[in-house]
Amino acid sequence: MPRKGFLGFGRLVESVKATNAGFGPQYVIKAIDAEMGKDCHTCIVPISDYELLVTRDPANVQAMLATQSVDWDVGEHRNESWRPLFGDGIFTSRGEAWKHSRALVRPQFARDQVNDLGLIERHVQQLFAAIDNSFANADEKGWTQKFDLQPLFYNMTLDITTELIYGYSVHSQNPSKRVNLPTLPGYDDPDREHIGTHMDAGKAWVETRGALWKYRWLLPTKQFNAHCAAVHKYAGWFVQLRLQRGEKYLSELDSDSTPARFVLLDELAKVTQDPVELRSQTLNVLTAGRDTTASLMGWVFYFLSRHPRVFNKLREQVLEHFGPYTRDSSIEFKDLRDSIPYITSVINECLRMAPVIPLNERVALRDTVLPRGGGADGTESIFVPKGRQVLIPTYAMTRREDLWGPDIEDFRPERWEENGGRKFGFEFIPFGGGVRQCLGRKFATVAFWLRMGLTGTEQFARTKTAYIIVRMLQRYDRIDSAEAPDAPMKFHHTIENRSGSGVQVTMHEADA
Repeated sequence: MPRKGFLGFGRLVESVKATNAGFGPQYVIKAIDAEMGKDCHTCIVPISDYELLVTRDPANVQAMLATQSVDWDVGEHRNESWRPLFGDGIFTSRGEAWKHSRALVRPQFARDQVNDLGLIERHVQQLFAAIDNSFANADEKGWTQKFDLQPLFYNMTLDITTELIYGYSVHSQNPSKRVNLPTLPGYDDPDREHIGTHMDAGKAWVETRGALWKYRWLLPTKQFNAHCAAVHKYAGWFVQLRLQRGEKYLSELDSDSTPARFVLLDELAKVTQDPVELRSQTLNVLTAGRDTTASLMGWVFYFLSRHPRVFNKLREQVLEHFGPYTRDSSIEFKDLRDSIPYITSVINECLRMAPVIPLNERVALRDTVLPRGGGADGTESIFVPKGRQVLIPTYAMTRREDLWGPDIEDFRPERWEENGGRKFGFEFIPFGGGVRQCLGRKFATVAFWLRMGLTGTEQFARTKTAYIIVRMLQRYDRIDSAEAPDAPMKFHHTIENRSGSGVQVTMHEADA
């Protein structure tokens, strides 16, 4: 692609403007198609004095993430953008440091305790209580007023994830449920009320820092540093409590009649006593567990509210297998895994239409080659010099007609079931792929995933989403979009990709 704009910054300016307007992922497709053609899937994009490679070719993605992964790693500029907020952890390290983080954290998510549907159910009930507030002053009996589901999902995943990681839920959905924290001499209580706000604001700065790359030093840092300090203080308080109390860390919450709970911090502290490492590793997992899952749940109900045929088909299967809503849920993990394959099809189609991670990247560690992109027709290999950054627009790969068919803009979960079920590869990497797959996937369904051979880190994220879909469809028999039918799909991108317009709905409670 030709250089563009003043001093070559034109494309960066266009990209930032498109992202701010909610159309960042679409901009990538528009720019490549308009200037290089729909058949071009790998191109060099110059920005000022720098050239990067952009590829939407699954063959190249597979090479970088899997078959030639030794030649590639995440870029140091990405780590430098993320590290001030999250510290050195599984998302902000490279090479041997990343392997250490993975070895420390990953085994904890192979345990059965993380599939704690009882924990999820407690917070589902708080979600329902929050939704109940929208029934007040509604125009029609049984219907809510128009409201935004998306913030409630972010509250719920923050509440679940903080309980799973630190043992104490922040209870952002219902602050009256917060328990009194133990006294920790020399430390002020953590700010449970604003931790979600600080995380969101900090991530917005991280996103801007990443977009500006080596020019991030031009940004002011005072506000960003304040958000980072608040997030560190929150996590650091629980780390100090665990280090001071040892195995009695949760003694004020547990009783003889309560079975031992899985708490990530408690388990990690059995391996390392380094307070900075414990803080950083738990914060890395916290952002994955909260944000990717909340974004996914938001998109699921964004699309279900716009497609009543799919909603009704899925709800019919939910009621057939799990029955109508009762407050006491008897759903078990194996039931979610085996009972309703259509849930997986719906979730996959949501992830295709709106990948929660819309952009990935790698940097060449040495001179290497990618299998496609060269020659007159783009089918020959291309040379990639050491240090070259490659962007992987996952959204753009899911909008290729030659890979997905002519109905790429249609929300149609049945595409995943046709011809014996779609066997996807590196054209569908909503949580990343290869050796550095997103750990947050542990927090987002299940169904076919175990059969497809995906790792244990996929399960909890998909388990949680599947469980919440079942409970929501048991309790509500109509969820309608409150936006205009022709409203464009917008993206709000701060590391994860959430709906830029929220999830504006009205809901009808099913008869008891």
